[in-house]
Amino acid sequence: MVPLVAPVESNGSYRHLRVTPLNSPSRSAAPLARTALRRQLRSRRTELTAAQRAAAVRAITAHVAGTHWLRGGLRIGLYVSVGSEVDTAPLRRLALRRGCRVYLPRIADYRQHRMVFAREQGALTSINRHGIPEPDAAETWPVRVLSVVFVPLLGVDSHGTRLGSGAGYYDRLFAYRRHRQSWHRPLLIGLAYACQRVPTLDRHGHDVPLDALVTEQGISVFGR
Repeated sequence: MVPLVAPVESNGSYRHLRVTPLNSPSRSAAPLARTALRRQLRSRRTELTAAQRAAAVRAITAHVAGTHWLRGGLRIGLYVSVGSEVDTAPLRRLALRRGCRVYLPRIADYRQHRMVFAREQGALTSINRHGIPEPDAAETWPVRVLSVVFVPLLGVDSHGTRLGSGAGYYDRLFAYRRHRQSWHRPLLIGLAYACQRVPTLDRHGHDVPLDALVTEQGISVFGR
């Protein structure tokens, strides 16, 4: 299992990286309805130029490359990016070069908003209803056997509360983590641009917090 790094103040084993805490909240995002906040954050993300996004992806990939999250032989969960999301293709290539086994999301039940992770096996020829390429279901694994899962998001606050697209696939998949005090495998690592950070979010009962966040500015680790 990949060890969780120390609280961000100490920088743990990542002293060679720029690891910074998120800004302390000076104003709350809570008064905004989540739907309105999603629109705002999606616009903020799409307003980045292609050059800005490409530079951010290079920096994010470099930050992750300096951690132990992609050790050879580990089972790693990654998402397939679409639109203006942080591009995960460089991370997927890096993980495969290092000998990781890469697993990607596949929707198993649209009505119940349930998904699984399936082993990446070459080209992704299936497209789900949301327009996201998927692996076939030849080899799926329970998420508890994955060491690290990198997840997409629209927003994240200083406590690791994640704001997703609203479908709830990730929160349902990792709901068991809300009831565990000492064992939180896999590590949940958010990938985002720095502009997607907000001071505070109301954490709902179904929200599953992140363990860490990687942006172009560095790595932020959330304590429990």
